[in-house]
Amino acid sequence: MNFDFSEDQKYLAGEARKFLSAECPTSEVRKVLNNDSVAYHADLWKKVAEMGWLGAAIPEEHGGLGLGMLEMCVLAEEMGRAIAPVPFASTAYYLTEALKLAGSDKQKAAILPQIAAGAVIGAYAASEGPGNPDASNVRTTFDGKTLTGTKIPVTDGDIATHALVLAKEGKGLALVLVDLSAKGVTRKTVQTIDPTRSHAEIQFDATPAERLGGKGEGESLNTQLLDRVAVLLAFEQLGGASVCLEMANDYAKNRYAFGRPIGGNQAIKHKLADIYVKNEIARSNCFYGAWALLTDSTELPEAAAAARVAASEAYWFASKENIQTHGGMGFTWEVDCHLFYRRAKLLAVQAGSPKVWKEKLVRALEAKNAA
Repeated sequence: MNFDFSEDQKYLAGEARKFLSAECPTSEVRKVLNNDSVAYHADLWKKVAEMGWLGAAIPEEHGGLGLGMLEMCVLAEEMGRAIAPVPFASTAYYLTEALKLAGSDKQKAAILPQIAAGAVIGAYAASEGPGNPDASNVRTTFDGKTLTGTKIPVTDGDIATHALVLAKEGKGLALVLVDLSAKGVTRKTVQTIDPTRSHAEIQFDATPAERLGGKGEGESLNTQLLDRVAVLLAFEQLGGASVCLEMANDYAKNRYAFGRPIGGNQAIKHKLADIYVKNEIARSNCFYGAWALLTDSTELPEAAAAARVAASEAYWFASKENIQTHGGMGFTWEVDCHLFYRRAKLLAVQAGSPKVWKEKLVRALEAKNAA
């Protein structure tokens, strides 16, 4: 088993990195962070669509490139390195994968080409406040045709054109697709730790909606979707953690104190070594997840959980230690450390917190050992 990308995939990563280095330096990220009236980088979003990235995993018959999930993992890592202020995950991970997983032929034909063209922005609306959403606490209801309830917070919910909504249908759950231009939709922007990824509260009042999959399949579909999304998010986290290590290492080499680089101090060496170890553990688990995703393995729940837990821990640790390595400068607004710390904290609670994924990992291992 070769846990590495192919030469073509490495070439894609290199070209994506060049593109994002030119089009999305941290100065561009700050333009979104520092402007309350700007929810995302519209120019970058347009260029990402023109590059074909939004359709990388969309079949050619629906206007995509038909490349596959490993290429999506490559792009996710590069988007994470750039902390790109665009709704890439909400659209290319959540909405695209949900439609591929359970969309009807009509739904796929109507929306997937629009995603590939950059005309559709997605949002995943499951949360209704604190706690992991499930059949016992979701209050938003779907009656087969319309949706009623409130979701908060919804990543990219203020700019999305379509939303995936987890709703109560009878005694179970449904995963439904909503055109957010339809009647009965009210949106309000909410603040989070990372304003470069906007969030909203969305209220639905008898809003027309379409179920994905059959009745009673919502909980299963949602679990399958989150397993797939978790791997892509883990690669995004890995990309950010890698940059944090590079930033800390470069600063340690070039910051002098008492006539020598601070990287010569044992305490700094240990920090950098600890970041490296956690990053490599996360990378191994991410490749495990990518393999399971590519092969549609029965080990995907286990692999996705392992990747998510390891990547969340690595990114948080790397972003924190990057600040510490920069010392007093690391805490200032002018230094970019806080951009990665913000994104690390935000991504850690996307699609479920580390605590949720640790519990999933334990359950998956128990089921595997019991078999």
